[in-house]
Amino acid sequence: MMALSFVLAGCAIGANYARPQVPTPDQYRFVEGPTQAQSLADMPWFQVFDDPTLQALIREAISNNLDLRVAVARVEEARARAGIAKSFLYPQVDGVARYGIRQASEVENNDTTHQSGDYGFRLAWELDLFGRLRRERESAAALALASEQGRRGVLVTLVGDVATNYFLLRELDLQLDIALQTLKLNDQTVTYFQDRLNGGVSNRLELDRIQANRERTAASIPDIERQIATTENTISFLLGRPPGTIMRKPLAPEEALPPQIPPGLPTSLLERRPDVAEAEQFLVSANADIGAAKAAFYPTISLTGFLGGVSGDLVQFLGGDGAVWGLGAGLVQPVFQGGRLRRNLEAMRARYDAALALYQKAALNGYREVADSLVTIQKLAETRVHQETGVNALQDASDLSRARYDTGLASYLEILTADERLFAERLLLAQTRGAEFRARAELYRALGGGWQP
Repeated sequence: MMALSFVLAGCAIGANYARPQVPTPDQYRFVEGPTQAQSLADMPWFQVFDDPTLQALIREAISNNLDLRVAVARVEEARARAGIAKSFLYPQVDGVARYGIRQASEVENNDTTHQSGDYGFRLAWELDLFGRLRRERESAAALALASEQGRRGVLVTLVGDVATNYFLLRELDLQLDIALQTLKLNDQTVTYFQDRLNGGVSNRLELDRIQANRERTAASIPDIERQIATTENTISFLLGRPPGTIMRKPLAPEEALPPQIPPGLPTSLLERRPDVAEAEQFLVSANADIGAAKAAFYPTISLTGFLGGVSGDLVQFLGGDGAVWGLGAGLVQPVFQGGRLRRNLEAMRARYDAALALYQKAALNGYREVADSLVTIQKLAETRVHQETGVNALQDASDLSRARYDTGLASYLEILTADERLFAERLLLAQTRGAEFRARAELYRALGGGWQP
């Protein structure tokens, strides 16, 4: 009785999926202090990026981004295909109707015409005793889940890209402001030396060098403006807009950075990062395909049936009122197919090996990206401290050089050198501050955050 129940219930051929071992660090590299379960990625993006302008841009991108629309459509397609695979587990019932007419000629040239037809319902059902259909359904369901993780991956990347380009745009605004301030100061210096030349207390060499320094500053402005325009175009594309201006507030030199929240436990990265979860679902699908390929070696057992009525001459042949029904069973056992089944199994096993390598690669790449982001944040902070000290010192040197020149204690070369170095260091400091904001956005993306609604 137990054996009969086992046969009727069926058994799925092939091993059930088990997550493979992946080398996992105890804690992320470059993390100071004990590991905490809390992670930056557990926070919704609208709490991490506490900027109303950026939040509005991200919401618009989520609503209108075309890559995200494509990802959503692929999810719907994969779900529908999973439903198709599931449908083969159930009986198939079709309504059928047939009509035929034939003519027979006898020896005496007497022609007779016969008409017949039948109508009713036809049933076909493959009994999934060895689990081939269930493994195919499992594979399709895993692909549907993979497409959902792919959609999440697009969303995570979208939030990160909008935030990164927004911070870059504000950094460029700060650089442009520094360049314009420096150009204004250079214009004042040129005017000052022009007046001195006109008064006969300076020479043409001083004015020419000051003028060349002014033009060097002016030449940097078009390049910064070009970068601003291309960054605005990039953000517009992410928002699903034609290229245009992006409204924002400028980045203040003293603006506070987003808080540093622990990255969390490395083991949670396997579930949180969409690309890792997507790679694992492809692995689940490949494992199920191996089971389906193995089940193809076993017999296929099908039930068929018909219930309906007949008309025409066939009624007279059968007698009665023309009702008819039938029930049958069939078995197909592969015997010789030129090695097709064996090669198919080999192909599925090779596909699994590839999916396994891609899953392990995705996990290791996730750990690498988090470690890169953490060390970038740390080292940028150290760089910024030194640059701030250097800018303050150069600003003081610039002021002192002008005072010394006015009293005749220094030449114009001190002013020129101090201004050049101050302008360059202020630009570098602006780039470092923008990079710090972008590094935090990159850490959030690397941890798999940003997908919360």
